[in-house]
Amino acid sequence: MQNLLPEPPATRLPADAEADKALAEAATTGSEQAFKAVAARFPAYSAAWAPLAAAALAANEPVTAYAYARTGYHRGLDALRRSGWKGHGPVPWAHEPNQGFLRCLHALSQAAAVIGEADEAARCAQFLRDSDPAAADALT
Repeated sequence: MQNLLPEPPATRLPADAEADKALAEAATTGSEQAFKAVAARFPAYSAAWAPLAAAALAANEPVTAYAYARTGYHRGLDALRRSGWKGHGPVPWAHEPNQGFLRCLHALSQAAAVIGEADEAARCAQFLRDSDPAAADALT
């Protein structure tokens, strides 16, 4: 059966040039402390939480990863809602400001799986794929 209802428009988060610059500088060092400083300075910026979650996963610290990823995920949901998102619809991976939220969503799925939260891991993985299959493909 064909869906005759229109899809909601894609949500594109606004860029934050100052936070982007701080994150790029932290990435040049690769230092966890540098990433923490960006997250502390720009706590609403999901992209700052994503590398912290990824590093914690890589260090086999899933509870820490879960906390970082959940923070970035929730701050991303807040930003999406401020940008007109109504709880569903595309969040394009190709739009770079969306990538921090999508990376946190992916890390949250991974961390949830490691700590035994299988239902949450599955929900987050499906949410990522529903947001943009290209994000799920790029991150998995």
